[in-house]
Amino acid sequence: MNRVGTGYDLHRLAEKKDLILGGVKIDYHLGLEGHSDADVLVHALIDAMLGAAALGDIGFHFPPDDSRYRGISSLELLKETKAIIGRERWYIINTDTVIIAERPRLSSYIERMRANIAAALALPLCRISVKATTTEGLGVCGREEGIAAQAVVLVEKGTHPGPAGHEAE
Repeated sequence: MNRVGTGYDLHRLAEKKDLILGGVKIDYHLGLEGHSDADVLVHALIDAMLGAAALGDIGFHFPPDDSRYRGISSLELLKETKAIIGRERWYIINTDTVIIAERPRLSSYIERMRANIAAALALPLCRISVKATTTEGLGVCGREEGIAAQAVVLVEKGTHPGPAGHEAE
C-alpha cells in the first residue's frame, strides 16, 4: 500500500538568528524565528511524512513548549520522524520539496540540503528533491517577512526498509 503526505511550514525572518534550511547554515543577514532551529524545509518534510502515515503532525510529536526541542537541529527531528513512521512499517519511497523565498538565492546550497536530508533519512540522494522558488514579490515571502516550504512524500507500507526492488538505488 502506498500513501502520499503533504507538509507546509512558514517562519518569520528576524535579525540575530541563523538561517538554516535543509540543515545548511545559509550566509544571510536574517534568520528564522522558531523554537528549534526553525528549518522550514525540514519541518514541512516532517509534516508530510507524518501525514502520509496518518500519525499526526510535528507539533504533536515535538511540542514547541517542550524544552528538549529548544534550538535542536531539525535534522535530528527528521531522524526521529523516520523512526516514528518506521515503527508503523511505513517506508519512504521519495520526497519532493520546495523552499519559497524571495531572498537569499539558494541554488548554491541545494545539493548540500539534499545530501543532509538523504543522510538523515538513510536514503539514496536520487530519492530526495529540493527546489527553491520566489513569489515574484507577492505575499509574506515576497515581502521578505518570512520563508516557507512545501513537501510531498510517497511512503510504502511493508516489512522492508524501502520499496521492493529499489534497495540498491
